[in-house]
Amino acid sequence: MKDQTRVIAALLIGAAAGAALGLLLAPEKGEKTREDIADYINDLIEDAKDKAQTAGSSIREYGNNLYGKARSKFAGAAETAADYRDAAVATAREKAEDLKDQAQSKFEGAKAKAKSDINDLNHSVQNS
Repeated sequence: MKDQTRVIAALLIGAAAGAALGLLLAPEKGEKTREDIADYINDLIEDAKDKAQTAGSSIREYGNNLYGKARSKFAGAAETAADYRDAAVATAREKAEDLKDQAQSKFEGAKAKAKSDINDLNHSVQNS
């Protein structure tokens, strides 16, 4: 894109210089020549403005496309991250529930054993 801009600028400058020299060397009155040069330069300026607006439009379009692509990729990545997060949370909850069940089971077993041991000790004390 930069190379195209440089080529276009070089062509415009060369054309302007050639036209200016041609007008300066033409056998017309000075006032008429200056008027022609001013008109030609104004035309060149208008052409340059038009080209700049066209280039600005295409650059804006390119930027919007690039933004859309980046936004789409980011949305996909965010969705994937959310899926991983949800899976990790579900796994953690399942493991926590399993650990809670195991702890509850061991607690109940220990509680039952303690009751049994206390009852055995109580019977042993009463029978002696």
